[in-house]
Amino acid sequence: MLLLKFLVAFLVLALLAATSLFVGVSDVSLAAIWSGDRTAVLVLMESRIPRLLALIFAGAGMAVSGTIMQMLARNRFVEPSTAGTVEWASLGMLCVLLLAPGLPVYVRMLVSTGFALAGTAIFLLVLRKIPLRSPLMVPLIGIMLGGVVDAGTTFFAYRYDMLQSLASWTTGDFSAVLRGRYELLWVSLFLTLLAYVAADRFTVIGMGEEFATNLGLNYRRVTAFGLVIISVVTACVVVTVGMVPFVGLIVPNIVSMTTGDSLRKSLPWVALCGSGLVLACDIIGRLVIAPFEIPVGTVLGAVGSAFFLYLVLRRQAGVA
Repeated sequence: MLLLKFLVAFLVLALLAATSLFVGVSDVSLAAIWSGDRTAVLVLMESRIPRLLALIFAGAGMAVSGTIMQMLARNRFVEPSTAGTVEWASLGMLCVLLLAPGLPVYVRMLVSTGFALAGTAIFLLVLRKIPLRSPLMVPLIGIMLGGVVDAGTTFFAYRYDMLQSLASWTTGDFSAVLRGRYELLWVSLFLTLLAYVAADRFTVIGMGEEFATNLGLNYRRVTAFGLVIISVVTACVVVTVGMVPFVGLIVPNIVSMTTGDSLRKSLPWVALCGSGLVLACDIIGRLVIAPFEIPVGTVLGAVGSAFFLYLVLRRQAGVA
């Protein structure tokens, strides 16, 4: 039964992927491709297929990163956009643009990764120092830290007349993805697969440091490994397309309701559903005000905010 459900989900993803290839400003159809229309083939190969791959890799990577972060923080309300990781990666990107704008893209990604890693570590360190009487305090702390970092980033962008540039590459917009401008996201795919290899370790880490240590697991090493995956994936997505919020919040919570907390079982579902969610939001953004587009980050922001509110109300109802 579970295999049948997974096949159905995969077919839905395939349908969304096929739809994504033929939705857009340029007229691309199977008939035009079959007839050898050079313009249609060029648009398909240079824009639509790279964009499709970027959507799939970004969705899967951010969803898996959110799942790992929830295990490390032991809280279902956190993910890179509610823990300040995205804001730290954006600050790293701004520093590169201000101090060394000529650096290659992969170097920008490494700098953003360093900032994201430091920011996520600070977030987890703060959680250790503050007594948490409510699970809702964890995302509030993350949002607060992220807000402080975002305010600093905005100030320096304003100070050096880069506000417009800052807004353009943090929106979460896949419309500018072309062949040669998305390849960093293959790193995100590799780390997503690597996370599945270490899925059982992350599951044990989610049960607490004492429990993991009693089972002979090196808690700090596994935590550091998880932080690296979260930071690199977030940096790859931010550098390539900007912020893709709430994917790591929505998908893991929905998947855990049906598959439980074992990452060995849930991570394939998380990756599949994360890709499907981002694809669906991208298609909606392309259709609502066609021939113009609403950025994926904007659509996800609306959907994710509503889902976050639902989780809070559901939690409060459960407490009551």
